[in-house]
Amino acid sequence: MVPKRISAIRFEVLSPQEIRRMSVAKIVSAETYDDDGFPIEGGLMDPRLGVIDPGLRCRTCGGKAGECPGHFGHIELAAPVIHVGYAKLIAKLLNATCRECGRLRLPDKVRDKFLDEIERRKELGQDYDEIIKDVYRRAKAVKKCPHCGAEAVEVKFEKPTFYYIDEHKLTPLDVREWLEKIPDDDLPVLGIDPKACRPEWLVITVLPVPPVTVRPSIILETGQRSEDDLTHKLVDIIRINQRFLENKEAGAPHLILEDLWELLQYHVTTYINNEVSGIPPARHRSGRPLKTLAQRLKGKEGRFRGSLSGKRVNFSARTVISPDPCISINEVGVPKEIAEELTVPIYVTERNIEEAREYILRTEHPKANYVIRPDGRRIRVMDTNREELAEKLEPGWIVERQLKDGDIVLFNRQPSLHRMSIMAHYVRVLPGKTFRLNPAVCPPYNADFDGDEMNLHVPQSIEAQAEAKILMAVQQHILSPRFGGPIIGGIHDHISGLYLLTRGEKLFSKEEVMYLLGPFDLKELPEPKVVKDGKPYWTGKQIFSAILPDVTLEFKAEICKGCNECKKESCEYDAYVIIKNGELIRGTIDEKAVGAFKGIIIDEIVRKYGNDVAKKFIDDMTHLAIRAIMLTGFTIGIDDEDLPEEAIAQVKEIIAEAEKKVIDLIKAYREGNLEPMPGRSLEETLEMMIMRELGRARDMAGRVAEKFLGYNNPAVIMAVSGARGSMLNLTQMSACIGQQSVRGERINRGYTYTNRTLPHFKPGDLSARARGFVESSYKRGLNPIEFFFHAMGGREGLVDTACRTSISGYLQRRMINALQDIKVEYDGTVREQTSETVVQFRYGEDGVDPMKSFRGKSVDIDRIVKEIMGG
Repeated sequence: MVPKRISAIRFEVLSPQEIRRMSVAKIVSAETYDDDGFPIEGGLMDPRLGVIDPGLRCRTCGGKAGECPGHFGHIELAAPVIHVGYAKLIAKLLNATCRECGRLRLPDKVRDKFLDEIERRKELGQDYDEIIKDVYRRAKAVKKCPHCGAEAVEVKFEKPTFYYIDEHKLTPLDVREWLEKIPDDDLPVLGIDPKACRPEWLVITVLPVPPVTVRPSIILETGQRSEDDLTHKLVDIIRINQRFLENKEAGAPHLILEDLWELLQYHVTTYINNEVSGIPPARHRSGRPLKTLAQRLKGKEGRFRGSLSGKRVNFSARTVISPDPCISINEVGVPKEIAEELTVPIYVTERNIEEAREYILRTEHPKANYVIRPDGRRIRVMDTNREELAEKLEPGWIVERQLKDGDIVLFNRQPSLHRMSIMAHYVRVLPGKTFRLNPAVCPPYNADFDGDEMNLHVPQSIEAQAEAKILMAVQQHILSPRFGGPIIGGIHDHISGLYLLTRGEKLFSKEEVMYLLGPFDLKELPEPKVVKDGKPYWTGKQIFSAILPDVTLEFKAEICKGCNECKKESCEYDAYVIIKNGELIRGTIDEKAVGAFKGIIIDEIVRKYGNDVAKKFIDDMTHLAIRAIMLTGFTIGIDDEDLPEEAIAQVKEIIAEAEKKVIDLIKAYREGNLEPMPGRSLEETLEMMIMRELGRARDMAGRVAEKFLGYNNPAVIMAVSGARGSMLNLTQMSACIGQQSVRGERINRGYTYTNRTLPHFKPGDLSARARGFVESSYKRGLNPIEFFFHAMGGREGLVDTACRTSISGYLQRRMINALQDIKVEYDGTVREQTSETVVQFRYGEDGVDPMKSFRGKSVDIDRIVKEIMGG
């Protein structure tokens, strides 16, 4: 075979002659099957159009069902009808050409000038749509034909397929005769290639009938045949066509013929597109609209997006996910039920024939489900034929065995928004009915365990399995290509556990250390830090150091208050982290150290030792964190948000003070003593100053709550370690919810004429409470007015989220469609796949892979300087 390259694809409109030439049968009967159930000749299921029933052969190519691709037929229409897809173009052509001579209503010189410009732009590969639009605009504006001198007439187009000159309605026959007059020379400037399309072909006289294979009928449980929607529509077209012919031959009145013609136009229109505005859709007896040609192609469920770009596939499974912190980050727990259904092919050779034979003979998981012979025949392995198949097995056969531990699979959560939405995991067959996932891998998938479902795909070829292992394994994606930092790391309990383990100088007995370090492959325990009453004790920092590779780091933990006291030993927060040669000397491990999206330690390990060592550290770190949190105990109750009376009094005082300041500001505004901010009106200045004052009050209330709750409060531990939530959440739960806003402003909607938000306030009231300030906390509960304002602010968030999701999804889709053919070549350039056009001479203008970059910079300058200085 000599490889061939497609130079161009051209879409053409089929001429009546071409439709007749490619047709194998003229369809004249609306009947489909006779009484014996055989297709009727000349009917819509004519055996010349292809066969779908087993046992029958196609009368055109001789192929059986499944072999014959199908062949087109045609219907000769008794009267021409407008093609609804081209109705707008026809209207433009009628308004740009002369009714008498059919010429473009522009002088030849002007036409040629436009034509030259179009040709020039074609050669340069530029868009020339604007020029064609200009031709139509100018031609429509001409009042007299420059060629024959006839007066120009304006054709009014009424959707979907009606054309009028003044009150006179043009029939499709009139339109076709007009379009026939347009000469080939005028077509290129009208945007039509005369070799590909003549304008009169846009008015249908011969209708192509798709093959039977395109519109197969199905046999229902009752034994009755149910025809496809397209066949239903074609039956309607043939019936009306015959009635029109009979009435025309019988000399029926013009009005009856006109009604039948309109009915024929309606049926052809709805056959092409059943969602045309202005006409009712054709429906089944049940009331369901028919899915006709356009509906088959367009939209999410259509042929392109539903069957070609993305489709349902074999060797895949889908179920709910649940957490399993005991498996590795690059493993996935697969239910036994699924593992027994999905298969992996073994291509039998001399080397593996015995192994393949064993799978055939096995009666328990993992066993062989099918064997495929070299001639392509698939045989199910059952107890009755097991021995016989094992004996017949020889090289060249394929044995499809069940999924087992250690197989590589692709795991995906939708929506797939970035490349980490589908990664390769190793199978662990586990009991239960859910896929199990290590919680540390949730961030790249954006998964949680509140009912999310995920998809699993089993690669079938050796090449696909190798690519999955090398390119798609979870550990290859620890660093995100978006920001160059770790996207896989500790979350929630992992961070709380390590925070509790390493903060301060907590001591653990030998038994506790053995429990904490039990699962790890350690040769010996480190020397105990403290000996009390003759018993050795180890610190949490020593225990964490036992799983830490040899790295050296210094950084401030998340809890750091920025007081610059952290480098001192006396820092009460233990916020300055020092790791020397793999030993945690001081500091607290929190989200900044090992969390997803931050993880300074993980980042360092990946860069120094690679992905496999980083994967082992994440596994070890998460296992240690969970054992630590189980050992120390960690829970949260509703009384953890209780503030003492003293704190409540302080919060009330802060809020009262803020409200007083707000009243003073309003007073200054009304008396004209308020100075406007630069570029702001007095009203905007007042609003900004009030917002600032109330925001400050909430922050101060938060500081009071933080002080009284203390650093041993579970909710505070979660907030300051970065495990979950923030001090703002705690402030709102225990002290004060604060100002509610709609569109970034205080709430000012309500009763427009009286200028008040609710009937509970006086007209023009600008005070904090009247404009959405919620003094209560969630713990104490809101009063009805506060609840109403809170609901307004919350609604905005919900609507915003729902709208943003759809908008960003559509935007992403458009961007992917625009960029899907762009690739990075080996010479570092970015090129368009087919035409080899250079898009960028260096990828990203700097040639840096973001995944390999260092926190936004192309290289880690500090490390290079240190190494040079050290060297």
